[in-house]
Amino acid sequence: MQIALCSLIGYLIGNINPAYIISRLNGFDIRERGSGNAGASNAVITMGKRAGLFIALFDIAKAVAASLIAAYLFPQIRFAKILSGSSCILGHIFPFIMKFHGGKGLACLAGMIITFNPYLFLIMLLFEMILGFSMDYVCVVPISGSILFTVIYAFSTGDPIGTIILSAISLIILKKHIENIKRIQNGTEAHISFLWKKDQEIARIKKNTNS
Repeated sequence: MQIALCSLIGYLIGNINPAYIISRLNGFDIRERGSGNAGASNAVITMGKRAGLFIALFDIAKAVAASLIAAYLFPQIRFAKILSGSSCILGHIFPFIMKFHGGKGLACLAGMIITFNPYLFLIMLLFEMILGFSMDYVCVVPISGSILFTVIYAFSTGDPIGTIILSAISLIILKKHIENIKRIQNGTEAHISFLWKKDQEIARIKKNTNS
């Protein structure tokens, strides 16, 4: 029962999606524009950098909250933070209040890593920034980050249950980014440089879409 409640808390918190809420307040559904993703990266494309930054911080904070609440309520569950944080990611990706069509979980993954070890988060952030900017694609960050964190968690804790949970989350995140990988192959995935070369990126994507 405690494990179920721990999971439920994380999942319900994950359902709170600021990208969807803000887009609705602006008269549209973010899932019908840009990449179709109800998350921070698509918010930058559809609503601008300020909105994207706010949404990213909110999604990080909700995963932190889910993990810490679970750890406080269920101290006897060794993997409470991981379970609730992972459930928050699932709630973000598959929110029942949005007909199971949400975001892709990057910011929530970051929040879970922060609660596990903030120093590890900073190290991984630096690594993923170098990787992301060198490849010029955001989607490589959640894919590599989820796998890397799972491996680090497994070796540093020796917790088989938490490792299985994280492995499942990594597979879900990878599956959610298959479309991004396909868009990279056909040249229609937005580069990170979209942040400062918006017009050029839009023109490039349209050209490759029509070709």
